[in-house]
Amino acid sequence: MIKVQQALIRYEYDDILDVATAAIPWERLSGKTILITEADGLIGFYLTTALLLRNDLYNEEINVIALVTDDIKARKRFGDLLIRDDLDLAVQDTYRELKINQRADFIICSADNSAKYNSPVAVLDSVFSSTINVLSYAEKCMAESTLMVSDLKVYGVIHNGKDSINETDIGYLDHTDYKNCCAIGKRASENISSCCCKQTGLSVKIARPSYIYGPVSLDDDRDWAKIIANIVRGEDILLESDAATSSPRSFCYVTDAVEALFTILLCGADAYPYNISSEYSNVSIRDFAKTAVETFSDMGVKLRFSNQEDERESQRSYLGSTPEILDNKRLKDLGWVGRTTLREGISRAVRIVLAQN
Repeated sequence: MIKVQQALIRYEYDDILDVATAAIPWERLSGKTILITEADGLIGFYLTTALLLRNDLYNEEINVIALVTDDIKARKRFGDLLIRDDLDLAVQDTYRELKINQRADFIICSADNSAKYNSPVAVLDSVFSSTINVLSYAEKCMAESTLMVSDLKVYGVIHNGKDSINETDIGYLDHTDYKNCCAIGKRASENISSCCCKQTGLSVKIARPSYIYGPVSLDDDRDWAKIIANIVRGEDILLESDAATSSPRSFCYVTDAVEALFTILLCGADAYPYNISSEYSNVSIRDFAKTAVETFSDMGVKLRFSNQEDERESQRSYLGSTPEILDNKRLKDLGWVGRTTLREGISRAVRIVLAQN
């Protein structure tokens, strides 16, 4: 059987090894079957390969069902790992009834539906339907625990007078604005999860990740991903608007985020949301870009601004809304500790993407 170390490039394997050897109660997963949705995405791939590596290192006998929507993309992503006996590829969309013959003991629904569909109606329907279908499958399986991955956008616009947002905060979200389709869907997803806990006795955990970054494709259009792509290509980073890039927000490197997801799945309380963030990475997009330039100063990449006046950093107004900085005390109370600084995370992401290209 091909080993994870043989299938991955060195830097990528180092990332997965960090997760697989983290202080998590892995014994609960020994001999179990785990379903991972969106398994070929950034988070899903790390979740899946970390479990496979547990088998390689500790003979855990974990079986992984990798649920994907694009068979060609998934086969390219997993490569030779697909010939392993402990990995089963299931190709279908979660917004339809799950037709999986196997029973799963644990489920992690990590889908990011906002980027998959080009209409707000499709996004909202997908988030809502996916939650119903995954929880219905969990009930049929009598799964031990299901983790629904929500989104920080559920908070809406908050004015709490603080510098961060905790899980009890709730802000304004205009439900008539089509741009809020994913956020409204995620709020509904959390409520459905809570209802299932009450009505059926299912164990359902809820995670609210911050901006999770890591090695992604060069055509990813997220702001942080564009910065990583600029570094990989040796191109200057051009920031368009100071207003859009100077507000601080929480980032978290993918290895820390995946460790957090496993921790919440195995140690968290039902229907009790947990923020995922790292205090090492509470920065603006502007500072993310500056850190990337400084980390790879030898590549000669510069930070430029489309408007010259934006070169001077603006000061935050405390009359404005609370920044998207997530308080992670609940998560830390479970024993999780973030380990990756922003500089290290950017360095690891760039090295992996460079090696892949």
